[in-house]
This record gives sequence, structure tokens and C-alpha cells, in this order.
Amino acid sequence: MHLSEQEIIRREKLEKLLALGIDPYPPEAFEVNVHAAHIKEFFQEDTEGKAINFQEVSIAGRLMSSRVMGKASFAELLDSTGRIQLYISRDDIAPGEDKTLYNEVFKKLLDLGDFIGVKGHVFRTQMGEITVHVTELKLLAKALRPLPVVKRDEEGNTFDAFTDPELRYRMRYVDLVVNPQVKETFLKRTNMVSSIRRFLNERGGLEVDTPVLQAIPGGAAARPFITHHNALDVPFYLRIANELYLKRLIVGGFDWVYEFSRNFRNEGMDRTHNPEFTILEFYVAYKDYLWMMETTEALLEQAAMDTCGTTDVEVGEIVINFKAPYRRVSIYDAIKEHAGVDVSGMDEAGLREVCKSLHIEIDASMGKGKLIDELFGATAEKHFIQPTFITDYPVEMSPLTKKHRSKAGLVERFELMINGKEVANAYTELNDPIDQRERFEEQVKLMERGDDEAMFIDHDFLRALEYGMPPTSGIGIGIDRLAMLLCNQHTIQEVLFFPQMRPEKFEE
Repeated sequence: MHLSEQEIIRREKLEKLLALGIDPYPPEAFEVNVHAAHIKEFFQEDTEGKAINFQEVSIAGRLMSSRVMGKASFAELLDSTGRIQLYISRDDIAPGEDKTLYNEVFKKLLDLGDFIGVKGHVFRTQMGEITVHVTELKLLAKALRPLPVVKRDEEGNTFDAFTDPELRYRMRYVDLVVNPQVKETFLKRTNMVSSIRRFLNERGGLEVDTPVLQAIPGGAAARPFITHHNALDVPFYLRIANELYLKRLIVGGFDWVYEFSRNFRNEGMDRTHNPEFTILEFYVAYKDYLWMMETTEALLEQAAMDTCGTTDVEVGEIVINFKAPYRRVSIYDAIKEHAGVDVSGMDEAGLREVCKSLHIEIDASMGKGKLIDELFGATAEKHFIQPTFITDYPVEMSPLTKKHRSKAGLVERFELMINGKEVANAYTELNDPIDQRERFEEQVKLMERGDDEAMFIDHDFLRALEYGMPPTSGIGIGIDRLAMLLCNQHTIQEVLFFPQMRPEKFEE
């Protein structure tokens, strides 16, 4: 293994610590009783400027800076909530004759990035900085690699920043340490998910788990990842959706079920697609897609308020307004508005001619549904910046959706578009088992034409429908894409801790 000069020096320091009898990775717990942000927020002084709280603090984190000034030093510690200054005096941490802990360990053998634990009391310096006066110091973990040195001046300008995207995504553990805004993004994402979960729970939703390994990949039109189950000696698939299992639970008697599921689709990668992603799906008995539109508006409005403190959310240079209600446009009207062509009555041949005339790339495997989808994606999708429900899709595009109650050839489906991308997809669910079987059989014909995203026939799901499923509405909401919006990020990789990347080659 090739080591840099810095890595060699740190390993030499490790050996010196061991020679002094100091365990660089001690097994004992270090009891933390407060965090940096809490101290800074709640520190109090009396009228004479004397501290009246935080007189016995125990805090731990990374050593991020050190300014040694003879017998006393200032340092900076980073814990999970932020940074705080430390004042370290030789005679405080080494009160006896032996000054090794300060003269050798702190001044010479500790490095930036090392984990330390300190005990002491809090005061305010003459410069006004809230500071921990350290009376005890302990090394908790020696860092053998140096952190990137990110410098910031008094105006807040950053120098030598750790900004290379590939390095940041590969080494998220470093990214989180040296780029504080990255941690804030993921805290906001967690708040967003918590808000959605509360919204569902307060309305009677039941959170459930469904299989990730599936014998038949169903619930969406997508190319699956294939694996092998050794014990059963059969192929299995990583789920592309959890829809069909959640509907089975509606058949079984639950009225409202939901799941935040990790799904996998063996497809392309770009700024809005990752092969592994998180989606929220929920299904509610005795409801339809009109009810679901209103519920979705309320859910996203609440999520925006809880995450951002407002329904007017900045996304790049624009402001997205999550306040209900949202505009509703049929997919045919959207294509007509932006492509200038009315395709509502066209057959497959006519749609192919329109696609060719608009220079939209298509192939022989695409049926009517795929062609309309390509038309919408190429001509209309990018124009819907503010939240908009695209409604009333052709039946060929929606094999799991109930036929429209008043419009022949259409189904009761909507997709929610925000900032030019699909964020949610919802139906009045198809609960007619005979119609569902016929739709699956049409998908098989598309598969035979070469459509590798067409759906399989799920005979067990059909059997479940034959036992009876009540009228139901369901939705899938892309959690990663929603996080991109509410966290003001332009790539999906910025809201995933560990996005997929080509495997790295390590030198032995």
C-alpha cells in the first residue's frame, strides 16, 4: 500500500503514542453530556460577565484546528452539531510534574482530524468567543489520513475547498466533515421524510414492509436487476416497485398502508436518476384519484412548511410555490399546447409519424403508450415548472389503472410535474381482475416485441384481485426528487449519501 508523506508521519506518531503507553483507540466509553450547538445557544452570564451555566461539560469530536502558544493553546473541536473553541492550558490538563500530556501528546502527537474528548467549563473570551476551558483531555481515535485543508477568511470566502464531485460522492465521510452545508442537506431530507410520515400517521396510515426480493418484478414499467436465490435455486429480482404487494394488503383488509421503499431499476444514470432510489407509496381504500390529488397537495404543502418554513421554495433561480391547489392539465392537452399537435385520436402509425416529424427517437418495440410517453417527455414535460397534475392518460400507458369513468380510451391517472420532472404518479387503481389480466397480456405482447420495460404477468396478484379489492387509490412519490426540490439541489447525487458509482481501484 502506497502511503503519502503525511500518512507516514501519522503512523510514526501512532507508534510514539503506543510507546508512551497511550492507547490511540481506547475501548472505554467517553460520556458526552452536551454538544457544541447547545452550548452556543444556551450559554448564559450574569451582569458581571461571569458564566452561570455549563460549568461541568464533557464534549467530544474531531480536532479541527490548533494554535499553540507556549503553555496555553486554542483549538477548535467539531462534533455532530458544529464547532466550538477550546482553551487548553498545560497546567490544567497536566497539573503534576509530568507535562507529557501537553508537551508531547497535545503539541506534537495530535493531528487535525483526531477524535478527542474534553472536560471543563465554559466561558467567553475577551474577543467574545464562547469557549470550553479544558481541564481534562483524552485521545479517543487517531486519524491516519489528513483531512482536506479547507480555509475560510473573515468574509466567509472558501479556499482549497473539497469540491470535486467524484471525490465527494466516493468519500462522503470526508465531504460531511469539511463541507458543513452537505450535512444540512441531509438533515433537511430527514426532516422532510419525518414530516411526510407524521402526515400519513395522523390520517390513519399504517407503515408496512414488503419484499425487496421478488419472484416477479411488478408495479412499474422498468428494467429490473436479476439475482439468484441459492436455497431455492431460482432467479429473483430486486423490486422495481412495491405496488402489487401493498395492494395485496388492501385485499387483506387494511384501509390505508404506506411504505418508504428502496427500489432498484437497471437503467441509466443522470442528474435525476439513480439505479437505487427511495419512493413512498401509499394506498387508500374507497378513494379515487381526485381525492388523491387533494391529499397530495396537502401532503406536499405540509412537507414544504416543515422542511423549509415556507411554501415558497427556492430552487436555483426560481421559486416553486407548494401552496395548494395545483394546476390540472390532461396529457393530450399538454402535448397539444407544447407540440402543436392533437394526438388524442391517433393510432400507433399516426403517433410514429408525429414522433418522426418532431425528430423524437423511437424504435419498433414501442407501442402506443410508449410513443405518447416519448412525445410528452420530449415536448411538454420541461415546461411544467410550478406543481401541475398531468391527468387522464391513455389506457395503453397505464396497465394497473382503472378506466376513466366518462372518457373512453383513458384511465384515471395523474403524474405530478414540478420543475420539469415527474415527482409523483397516482391512479384510481384497477380492481377488475378480468380487465387486469387482459392488460397484463397486452404487456406480454409488448415484451415479445422487444420492450424490456414491459410488465410480467403476476398470477398471484391476479388471484388476490379475484378475492376482491375495494375501490382504491394509490400513489408513488419520488422521495429523492422531492428532496432535490426542498433542499435546493440540482442533482440526485447531492441528496443521496452514497450514490452508485463505478467501482474504485485500490493499490495493494
